[in-house]
Formats: sequence, C-alpha cells, structure tokens
Amino acid sequence: MEIWSLILGMAAITFAIRYSLFAWPNLRFPPVVRQGLHYVPTAVLTAIVVPGMLMPDGEHIDLALDNAYLLAGLGAILIAALTRHLLATILGGLMLFFLLRWMLGQLPL
Repeated sequence: MEIWSLILGMAAITFAIRYSLFAWPNLRFPPVVRQGLHYVPTAVLTAIVVPGMLMPDGEHIDLALDNAYLLAGLGAILIAALTRHLLATILGGLMLFFLLRWMLGQLPL
C-alpha cells in the first residue's frame, strides 16, 4: 500500500506541475527565470548521457582509450560543434560508436 501511495503522490505532483501552465495561460515568467529555463534541456541531456559515457558498466569510471562509449561521445560532441546539425550528430555519433566497437573487437558477432 505504501508503494501505491508513493506512485499516486508522484503522479499528482507531476500532473499539478504540468496542468498549472494550462490553468493559467497568461502566466509570465521574469526574464531571469526564462533565461534559466533556456539551459534546462542541455542540463538534463548531459545528466543522462555523461554517466553512460564515463561508466559503461554502470559501476566503475572508465577513462581508458578502449572505452567506445566515451570516444564516440566525444566524437559526437565534436560533430555537433562543427556542424550544428542534429541529424548529422546522431548519425555520426552512432557510426563512430559502432566503428569503434568493431575496431576494438567489442561487437558480439
């Protein structure tokens, strides 16, 4: 019962936060808040991706040159900086990742 209370509580809080923007459509944020919200997608994406790059096994930090996750992630960052094109970054990062896995003998074939 305690778990269901927790799940329902989280659902209610999530709904309230998202519904509030529809309930008060004329709500305007101060410029400082709007400027801060501009960085939220970058911060969230970084928080999701970086642990996977640095800890591919989920337990230990791996900064070695045989870490295809880290090398492909750095390559994708470079592609993004040079091209500023989302699709080129995704495709280039994936191709680099699988190429590195193949070169390092890490592909399960």
